[in-house]
Amino acid sequence: MKFTKMHGCGNDYVYFDCTKESIADESAAAIKLSDRHFGIGGDGIIIIKKGTKADFEMVMYNADGTRGAMCGNGIRCVAKYVYDKGLTNNTSISIESMGAVKYIDVTVDGGEVVSATVDMGAPSLKASDIPVICDCDRAVDYPITVDGVEYRMTCVSMGNPHAVVFIDRSPRDFDLEGVGRKFETNEIFPDRTNTEFIRVVDRKNLEMRVWERGSGETLACGTGACASAVAAIVNGLCDNDVTVHLLGGDLQISWSGDEGDSVFMTGPATTVFEGEISL
Repeated sequence: MKFTKMHGCGNDYVYFDCTKESIADESAAAIKLSDRHFGIGGDGIIIIKKGTKADFEMVMYNADGTRGAMCGNGIRCVAKYVYDKGLTNNTSISIESMGAVKYIDVTVDGGEVVSATVDMGAPSLKASDIPVICDCDRAVDYPITVDGVEYRMTCVSMGNPHAVVFIDRSPRDFDLEGVGRKFETNEIFPDRTNTEFIRVVDRKNLEMRVWERGSGETLACGTGACASAVAAIVNGLCDNDVTVHLLGGDLQISWSGDEGDSVFMTGPATTVFEGEISL
């Protein structure tokens, strides 16, 4: 099959156009192809299909073969793919993922998409939506002990679970692998969780590293950047428009502060290379 390697801020996936053909075992393909030594290499695979509730459907698998509900960086790349490949001529595109529909406006330069703004939908801080087991309705600035150390986390659902942890030093100096893995599998997260470790630079800038469930550390996470901005706004730490600085690049996040309002994410989408592989 033909494939396209793409990334959004370094969050890289292998993309397949399955509007006309199919992959027999999508989960197995994700495990095989994500391997950076024996496969193509990536944080997972994303399969593009014809949508039933939207223009297109995004089917995302993590590197360990588990199905992912949403990927903010991935959905920008899907929008770029379908426009650049001529599957649509529209610059406003709807894409569904596990039943949730997102709306994307792409920016075109020289006939190709260079960036996209995604309406990521309204966040939820309700504990049962994330889900997180706690003794309150919302886990905001909530204590959690991991490896004998107490952290304060704010849990946010962006269609997938996030635990946002604010730290007082650069995340680049943080033991992400050791701590992130234990957050992901902590018993209070029945479906596991993505965890973002955040330093507030100032009211308009956040510095972030992320541990994604099923993939480990990635260079960027779009839903995680959205969740981090929401958590920072809810805790009074930043303004409603903020730049999130990730290892792979920057994302601009905007949210009114009203839980009924959508979060908007703007960032780049990049094609790396194309090829063919036997599955």
